[in-house]
Amino acid sequence: MAKVRILPDRVANQIAAGEVIERPAAVVKELVENALDAGATRIEVEFRHGGRSLMRIEDNGSGMTRDDALLALERHATSKIAEAADLDRLHTFGFRGEALPSIASVSRFELQTRVVDSDVGTEILINGGKFVHVRDCGRPVGTRMEVTHLFNSVPARRKFLKTDATEAAHIVQCVRLYALASPQVAFTLIEDGRVIFRSPECSTLAERVTEIFGQQIAHSLIAIESMEPGLKLSGLIGRPGVGRSTRHEMIVFVNGRPVDSRTLNYALIESYNESLPKGRYPVAFVFFECDPAAVDVNVHPAKREVRFRSEPQVRGFVIRSVLQRLREIGASVLSVPEAKEISPAAEVILPSGLAPLVVPALVPRFFAAPTPAPMRVALAVSAVATSSQPLVATELSSRDERHEIPMTSWRYIGLAHGSYALFETPAGLVLLDRRAAHERIWFDRLVVQFASGAVPSQRLLLPIPLELDPIAAALLIDRTKFLCGHGFEIGEFGRNFFRIEAVPVWMEPVDAEPFVRDLLGALRDGRLPEGNLALAREELARISATKAIRLPAAPSEEALRGLVAELFATRTPLMSPFGRPTFIELNHGELARRFQK
Repeated sequence: MAKVRILPDRVANQIAAGEVIERPAAVVKELVENALDAGATRIEVEFRHGGRSLMRIEDNGSGMTRDDALLALERHATSKIAEAADLDRLHTFGFRGEALPSIASVSRFELQTRVVDSDVGTEILINGGKFVHVRDCGRPVGTRMEVTHLFNSVPARRKFLKTDATEAAHIVQCVRLYALASPQVAFTLIEDGRVIFRSPECSTLAERVTEIFGQQIAHSLIAIESMEPGLKLSGLIGRPGVGRSTRHEMIVFVNGRPVDSRTLNYALIESYNESLPKGRYPVAFVFFECDPAAVDVNVHPAKREVRFRSEPQVRGFVIRSVLQRLREIGASVLSVPEAKEISPAAEVILPSGLAPLVVPALVPRFFAAPTPAPMRVALAVSAVATSSQPLVATELSSRDERHEIPMTSWRYIGLAHGSYALFETPAGLVLLDRRAAHERIWFDRLVVQFASGAVPSQRLLLPIPLELDPIAAALLIDRTKFLCGHGFEIGEFGRNFFRIEAVPVWMEPVDAEPFVRDLLGALRDGRLPEGNLALAREELARISATKAIRLPAAPSEEALRGLVAELFATRTPLMSPFGRPTFIELNHGELARRFQK
């Protein structure tokens, strides 16, 4: 049986590094936080090859004496707290004392620092956790930390790093977050000898957002500021209707610290429930402030997750604050009625000469334009005519499981809420969701186009500018060839700036920018796998189907019959590509039961 032993400090530090230092961006995060805690008003970050070969963080903060610098490289040595009670009144980013020894144990680490009362500075060099030298050096007041050959002492960790472009994007995003958190601090970011951005001290958050994220995003934001006893919310939030397909541009800070907070994120999403369509997320740069004792930042080694002592109170305050601000700018007028319940009874628009019909309440969706098709339809053997359930949810696996019936057996009655076509059939009543039907038709059509490689495109007379954050820009550059093979033409026009020069013929140019942003969100979420072209094309077709639809409010009977014909000519006519039923049937048995016959 193995004996219990205490691990050497070097091994313990390397284990700790596995929790704190997962990638180069984590090194930059920890060192930038130290610079801010030291009171720096100027921070310069430089890196090369995605941080693998070099990361340098230099600041004009208070610096350290030689004794303090040596002590800072010991585990759990920190100037931020002295006792457990200090965790309830934290005003600094760091407090554990793990970052520096963890970084030094898995890299070649050089520290130069000087305090204002000293004529010379201190230089400390550590290679893979082993001290190389400690000596005097000349330097201005402040601290300079240089990390090279990251993970050389643990080569297995290097295998898990992504490409240089991806790692660089994470570093840029990290520095931008802390630049947002501290507008009063001047930041400079240098990649491979090239200045990525140089932001001077800014008097407002809006100025910093404009400099870092660009005017496209800045112009879509409005200021918010709200206070209640012990709570404060400030920052910038998106106008009603301005949304994204992912949460990546929903950035929250708690007491100045960029965090991932389910409480704050869901409060923001819920606040925009009536201002954004379902499945869209707001753009936000918000700062939440509260008593440090009311929030626990010691939940995760990276300090990105936090928990509140009274989450219902925080959630309610944020929702009230955001809703009030949206109302002030007329959010109720601009809201999008997506998936909103209506009255228990609704009137159907009937052809002339027929009396109005009242049907059960429906859920309205958007409108779409049909396409001509043959006047015969393929009907599933398991279709609604033989079903005793009102909801059809069975997908077909092949065309052999269908047989054809004359379209004349379906009698068109009318249109309900512009979204639902009502038909009388030998089996009862059918309610067809026009949008879901068009999504299925377009999905199948695009899957065939994408597989054949014949995707017609249209060049734009005026290219559409597209400004992205660094991670999204890196993803777009990596997948430009894929997009060009599917009808798009997107050219790089500067750092994180692109121009959309051509789009598929089925897409309206006005939809191009939001579509590309949604597509990049899907890439971030891993829904378009790079190693599986078939799955990537299928997901692209699914996203594209929603943009290809153009539905007039008052289609003709012939057009709706054509829509049904095309729907049942697809392989899976009973379901949209998103898993929603394309139609439901109330058969004779169901109608009799509803009327208690």
